[in-house]
Amino acid sequence: MGSTRREIEVEGLTVAFGDKVVLDEITFDVRSGEVVVIMGRSGCGKTSLLKSLIGLIRPREGSINVLGHDLIALDEDAIDEFRERIGMLFQFGALISSLTVGENILLPLHRRCSIDDGTARAVARLKLAMVGLPDVFDLYPSQLSGGMRKRAGFARALILDPEILFFDEPTSGLDPNTAADMDLLILNLRDVLKTTMVMVTHDLESAFTVGDRIIMLHDGRTIAEGTPDDLRRSDHPVVKDFVERRGSGDGIDADRTKADFFR
Repeated sequence: MGSTRREIEVEGLTVAFGDKVVLDEITFDVRSGEVVVIMGRSGCGKTSLLKSLIGLIRPREGSINVLGHDLIALDEDAIDEFRERIGMLFQFGALISSLTVGENILLPLHRRCSIDDGTARAVARLKLAMVGLPDVFDLYPSQLSGGMRKRAGFARALILDPEILFFDEPTSGLDPNTAADMDLLILNLRDVLKTTMVMVTHDLESAFTVGDRIIMLHDGRTIAEGTPDDLRRSDHPVVKDFVERRGSGDGIDADRTKADFFR
Protein backbone atom coordinates (compact mmCIF):
# COMPACT_ATOMS: atom_id res chain seq x y z
CA MET A 1 0.00 0.00 0.00
CA GLY A 2 1.22 3.49 -0.79
CA SER A 3 2.21 6.37 1.49
CA THR A 4 0.00 9.36 2.23
CA ARG A 5 1.77 11.52 -0.37
CA ARG A 6 -0.55 12.15 -3.30
CA GLU A 7 0.98 11.67 -6.74
CA ILE A 8 -2.29 12.33 -8.60
CA GLU A 9 -5.16 14.63 -7.59
CA VAL A 10 -8.24 14.93 -9.77
CA GLU A 11 -11.05 17.31 -8.82
CA GLY A 12 -14.39 17.79 -10.60
CA LEU A 13 -13.06 16.46 -13.91
CA THR A 14 -15.56 16.82 -16.75
CA VAL A 15 -14.69 15.76 -20.30
CA ALA A 16 -17.00 16.23 -23.26
CA PHE A 17 -16.85 15.85 -27.02
CA GLY A 18 -19.36 18.29 -28.40
CA ASP A 19 -22.62 17.70 -26.55
CA LYS A 20 -21.54 14.23 -25.40
CA VAL A 21 -20.31 14.23 -21.79
CA VAL A 22 -18.03 11.22 -21.26
CA LEU A 23 -16.74 12.08 -17.77
CA ASP A 24 -18.94 13.94 -15.30
CA GLU A 25 -17.30 15.57 -12.26
CA ILE A 26 -14.80 12.82 -11.44
CA THR A 27 -12.81 13.32 -8.21
CA PHE A 28 -10.15 11.00 -6.76
CA ASP A 29 -6.48 10.83 -5.77
CA VAL A 30 -3.65 8.31 -6.05
CA ARG A 31 -1.06 7.96 -3.30
CA SER A 32 2.62 7.21 -3.77
CA GLY A 33 3.32 3.49 -4.28
CA GLU A 34 -0.35 2.64 -4.66
CA VAL A 35 -1.98 0.59 -7.44
CA VAL A 36 -5.30 2.20 -8.37
CA VAL A 37 -7.54 0.43 -10.86
CA ILE A 38 -10.11 2.28 -12.96
CA MET A 39 -12.75 -0.28 -13.82
CA GLY A 40 -16.05 -0.50 -15.63
CA ARG A 41 -17.84 -1.74 -18.70
CA SER A 42 -16.81 -0.74 -22.20
CA GLY A 43 -17.85 2.84 -22.96
CA CYS A 44 -17.96 3.97 -19.31
CA GLY A 45 -15.20 6.60 -19.74
CA LYS A 46 -12.13 4.65 -18.59
CA THR A 47 -9.97 5.42 -21.61
CA SER A 48 -10.95 9.10 -21.63
CA LEU A 49 -9.92 9.33 -17.98
CA LEU A 50 -6.58 7.66 -18.70
CA LYS A 51 -5.91 10.02 -21.62
CA SER A 52 -6.74 12.98 -19.39
CA LEU A 53 -4.20 11.80 -16.79
CA ILE A 54 -1.37 11.75 -19.33
CA GLY A 55 -2.32 15.05 -20.94
CA LEU A 56 -3.83 13.78 -24.18
CA ILE A 57 -7.30 15.22 -23.49
CA ARG A 58 -8.10 18.68 -22.19
CA PRO A 59 -11.12 18.63 -19.89
CA ARG A 60 -14.07 20.98 -20.10
CA GLU A 61 -13.98 21.57 -16.34
CA GLY A 62 -12.04 20.51 -13.26
CA SER A 63 -8.38 20.10 -12.36
CA ILE A 64 -5.71 17.43 -12.82
CA ASN A 65 -2.51 17.56 -10.78
CA VAL A 66 0.07 14.84 -11.49
CA LEU A 67 3.52 14.79 -9.85
CA GLY A 68 3.02 18.41 -8.84
CA HIS A 69 2.08 19.57 -12.34
CA ASP A 70 -1.21 21.26 -13.16
CA LEU A 71 -1.67 19.43 -16.46
CA ILE A 72 -4.32 21.80 -17.76
CA ALA A 73 -1.97 24.78 -17.41
CA LEU A 74 0.99 23.16 -19.20
CA ASP A 75 1.87 24.01 -22.78
CA GLU A 76 2.90 21.30 -25.26
CA ASP A 77 6.61 21.54 -24.46
CA ALA A 78 5.95 21.28 -20.72
CA ILE A 79 3.58 18.33 -21.26
CA ASP A 80 6.32 16.61 -23.26
CA GLU A 81 8.77 17.09 -20.38
CA PHE A 82 6.17 15.84 -17.90
CA ARG A 83 5.75 12.62 -19.92
CA GLU A 84 9.43 11.82 -19.36
CA ARG A 85 8.48 11.13 -15.73
CA ILE A 86 5.74 8.61 -16.52
CA GLY A 87 5.53 5.28 -18.35
CA MET A 88 2.66 3.94 -20.44
CA LEU A 89 1.83 0.36 -21.37
CA PHE A 90 -0.59 0.46 -24.29
CA GLN A 91 -3.29 -2.15 -24.76
CA PHE A 92 -1.55 -4.07 -27.55
CA GLY A 93 2.05 -3.17 -26.69
CA ALA A 94 2.29 -0.58 -29.51
CA LEU A 95 5.62 -1.92 -30.75
CA ILE A 96 6.87 -0.75 -34.14
CA SER A 97 6.86 -3.85 -36.34
CA SER A 98 9.82 -2.78 -38.52
CA LEU A 99 12.13 -2.48 -35.49
CA THR A 100 13.55 -5.24 -33.34
CA VAL A 101 12.35 -5.52 -29.75
CA GLY A 102 15.61 -4.00 -28.57
CA GLU A 103 15.29 -1.07 -30.95
CA ASN A 104 11.74 -0.48 -29.71
CA ILE A 105 12.92 -0.44 -26.10
CA LEU A 106 15.77 1.91 -26.95
CA LEU A 107 13.59 4.55 -28.62
CA PRO A 108 12.82 6.61 -25.47
CA LEU A 109 16.46 6.46 -24.38
CA HIS A 110 17.78 7.68 -27.72
CA ARG A 111 15.21 10.47 -27.74
CA ARG A 112 15.68 11.64 -24.16
CA CYS A 113 19.15 10.66 -22.99
CA SER A 114 22.66 11.31 -24.25
CA ILE A 115 24.31 8.03 -23.26
CA ASP A 116 26.57 5.84 -25.35
CA ASP A 117 25.07 2.99 -27.33
CA GLY A 118 26.66 0.25 -25.24
CA THR A 119 25.22 1.62 -21.99
CA ALA A 120 21.81 2.15 -23.60
CA ARG A 121 21.74 -1.45 -24.83
CA ALA A 122 22.70 -2.73 -21.38
CA VAL A 123 19.87 -0.74 -19.80
CA ALA A 124 17.38 -2.04 -22.39
CA ARG A 125 18.46 -5.65 -21.81
CA LEU A 126 18.08 -5.12 -18.05
CA LYS A 127 14.51 -3.85 -18.48
CA LEU A 128 13.67 -6.82 -20.71
CA ALA A 129 15.06 -9.19 -18.08
CA MET A 130 12.94 -7.47 -15.43
CA VAL A 131 9.78 -8.40 -17.36
CA GLY A 132 10.94 -11.96 -18.00
CA LEU A 133 12.21 -11.52 -21.58
CA PRO A 134 16.01 -11.80 -21.38
CA ASP A 135 16.48 -13.37 -24.82
CA VAL A 136 14.28 -11.35 -27.21
CA PHE A 137 16.41 -8.24 -27.80
CA ASP A 138 17.16 -9.08 -31.44
CA LEU A 139 13.75 -10.54 -32.33
CA TYR A 140 10.99 -8.68 -34.15
CA PRO A 141 7.53 -8.14 -32.61
CA SER A 142 6.01 -10.57 -35.12
CA GLN A 143 8.15 -13.32 -33.58
CA LEU A 144 6.60 -12.83 -30.14
CA SER A 145 3.34 -14.08 -28.68
CA GLY A 146 0.71 -11.57 -27.61
CA GLY A 147 1.73 -11.85 -23.98
CA MET A 148 5.39 -11.37 -24.85
CA ARG A 149 4.60 -8.27 -26.90
CA LYS A 150 2.82 -6.79 -23.88
CA ARG A 151 5.81 -7.58 -21.69
CA ALA A 152 8.11 -5.93 -24.23
CA GLY A 153 5.83 -2.88 -24.14
CA PHE A 154 6.13 -3.00 -20.35
CA ALA A 155 9.93 -2.96 -20.63
CA ARG A 156 9.76 0.10 -22.87
CA ALA A 157 7.47 1.82 -20.35
CA LEU A 158 10.11 1.16 -17.67
CA ILE A 159 13.12 2.34 -19.67
CA LEU A 160 13.23 5.88 -18.23
CA ASP A 161 12.54 4.75 -14.63
CA PRO A 162 9.11 6.42 -14.44
CA GLU A 163 7.61 7.72 -11.23
CA ILE A 164 4.12 6.60 -12.32
CA LEU A 165 3.17 3.72 -14.61
CA PHE A 166 -0.11 3.76 -16.53
CA PHE A 167 -1.65 0.59 -17.98
CA ASP A 168 -4.38 0.39 -20.61
CA GLU A 169 -6.07 -3.04 -20.43
CA PRO A 170 -2.82 -4.97 -19.74
CA THR A 171 -4.55 -8.38 -19.72
CA SER A 172 -6.89 -7.79 -22.68
CA GLY A 173 -6.65 -10.55 -25.29
CA LEU A 174 -4.56 -12.84 -23.10
CA ASP A 175 -5.45 -16.38 -22.04
CA PRO A 176 -6.18 -16.80 -18.30
CA ASN A 177 -2.73 -18.15 -17.41
CA THR A 178 -0.87 -15.43 -19.30
CA ALA A 179 -3.17 -12.79 -17.81
CA ALA A 180 -2.42 -14.10 -14.31
CA ASP A 181 1.31 -13.95 -15.07
CA MET A 182 0.93 -10.31 -16.15
CA ASP A 183 -0.88 -9.48 -12.90
CA LEU A 184 1.94 -11.07 -10.87
CA LEU A 185 4.54 -9.20 -12.89
CA ILE A 186 2.80 -5.89 -12.18
CA LEU A 187 2.66 -6.64 -8.45
CA ASN A 188 6.27 -7.88 -8.29
CA LEU A 189 7.62 -4.79 -10.02
CA ARG A 190 5.47 -2.54 -7.85
CA ASP A 191 7.01 -4.17 -4.77
CA VAL A 192 10.57 -3.96 -6.12
CA LEU A 193 10.44 -0.51 -7.72
CA LYS A 194 7.90 1.13 -5.37
CA THR A 195 6.33 2.73 -8.44
CA THR A 196 2.87 4.27 -8.34
CA MET A 197 0.55 2.58 -10.83
CA VAL A 198 -2.79 3.38 -12.45
CA MET A 199 -4.47 0.62 -14.43
CA VAL A 200 -7.54 0.80 -16.65
CA THR A 201 -9.34 -2.52 -17.14
CA HIS A 202 -12.67 -4.25 -17.46
CA ASP A 203 -11.01 -7.53 -16.30
CA LEU A 204 -12.58 -8.13 -12.91
CA GLU A 205 -10.12 -10.80 -11.76
CA SER A 206 -7.13 -8.65 -12.71
CA ALA A 207 -8.60 -5.60 -10.97
CA PHE A 208 -9.18 -7.52 -7.75
CA THR A 209 -5.72 -9.10 -7.89
CA VAL A 210 -3.58 -6.00 -8.38
CA GLY A 211 -5.68 -3.12 -7.07
CA ASP A 212 -5.08 -1.52 -3.69
CA ARG A 213 -8.10 0.63 -4.53
CA ILE A 214 -10.65 0.39 -7.32
CA ILE A 215 -12.60 3.24 -8.87
CA MET A 216 -15.62 2.01 -10.78
CA LEU A 217 -17.14 4.17 -13.49
CA HIS A 218 -20.59 3.92 -15.07
CA ASP A 219 -21.89 6.31 -17.72
CA GLY A 220 -19.00 8.68 -17.03
CA ARG A 221 -19.55 8.91 -13.27
CA THR A 222 -17.93 7.30 -10.24
CA ILE A 223 -20.36 4.82 -8.71
CA ALA A 224 -17.96 3.08 -6.31
CA GLU A 225 -14.50 3.56 -4.84
CA GLY A 226 -12.65 1.43 -2.32
CA THR A 227 -10.71 -1.77 -1.79
CA PRO A 228 -11.64 -4.95 -3.65
CA ASP A 229 -13.48 -6.10 -0.53
CA ASP A 230 -15.42 -2.84 -0.44
CA LEU A 231 -16.66 -3.47 -3.98
CA ARG A 232 -17.54 -7.07 -3.19
CA ARG A 233 -19.75 -5.80 -0.37
CA SER A 234 -21.32 -2.98 -2.39
CA ASP A 235 -25.13 -2.83 -2.62
CA HIS A 236 -25.08 -0.67 -5.76
CA PRO A 237 -26.97 -2.69 -8.40
CA VAL A 238 -24.51 -1.94 -11.24
CA VAL A 239 -21.54 -2.83 -9.05
CA LYS A 240 -23.22 -6.03 -7.88
CA ASP A 241 -24.02 -7.05 -11.47
CA PHE A 242 -20.44 -6.37 -12.55
CA VAL A 243 -18.84 -8.16 -9.61
CA GLU A 244 -21.15 -11.14 -9.99
CA ARG A 245 -20.62 -11.09 -13.78
CA ARG A 246 -24.27 -10.58 -14.58
CA GLY A 247 -25.40 -8.67 -17.64
CA SER A 248 -27.40 -5.55 -16.90
CA GLY A 249 -29.70 -5.98 -19.88
CA ASP A 250 -29.56 -2.22 -20.46
CA GLY A 251 -30.83 -1.45 -23.94
CA ILE A 252 -31.17 -5.12 -24.91
CA ASP A 253 -34.38 -6.62 -26.23
CA ALA A 254 -33.86 -10.37 -25.71
CA ASP A 255 -36.56 -11.46 -28.17
CA ARG A 256 -35.26 -9.13 -30.85
CA THR A 257 -31.67 -10.25 -30.23
CA LYS A 258 -32.63 -13.91 -30.69
CA ALA A 259 -34.61 -13.10 -33.82
CA ASP A 260 -31.64 -11.20 -35.32
CA PHE A 261 -29.27 -14.05 -34.46
CA PHE A 262 -31.33 -16.71 -36.19
CA ARG A 263 -32.36 -14.57 -39.15
